[in-house]
Amino acid sequence: MLTRFLFSFTALSLFAIPAIAQNIPAKLAPPQEAPLVGKYTAKGVQIYVCTFKGAGSEWSFKAPEAELIDAQGKPFAKHYAGPTWEASDGSKIVGKILASEPAPQTGAIPWLLLSAASAGSGVLGGARFVQRVNTSGGVGPTGACPTAGTERRADYTADYIFYK
Repeated sequence: MLTRFLFSFTALSLFAIPAIAQNIPAKLAPPQEAPLVGKYTAKGVQIYVCTFKGAGSEWSFKAPEAELIDAQGKPFAKHYAGPTWEASDGSKIVGKILASEPAPQTGAIPWLLLSAASAGSGVLGGARFVQRVNTSGGVGPTGACPTAGTERRADYTADYIFYK
């Protein structure tokens, strides 16, 4: 019985990392040598603002505002404009989009691969890549908007996977 348990645990451990990436499109994969920092669930909003362009108006993306939690439900980081992720230990990264793929779920923001520049020596120190996957919601309003500067917040969830 103990042998079967240890074999099962070992097998699950060996396949845990590839399981994260099983349904992620190849163009969103970080380099193979990039070690995993962790996978965290985000819940928050995507903020859109009304802007005037020429004779018309439109909704433009402004910034995300979300909290990332770990597998035990504990706060891990804040996500805000930049895009920036700031961990509880003060370390933070700022991302730049490398690749985008439409979300498989209708009404969800795209999945992304971002490069990251880090600041600080904590858990996010040295992080070089971020994937945003498993998105739900977050799509901005469509059509003309009423007044310049008006904001709308679209609830969203996503998984963020960090790599060094």
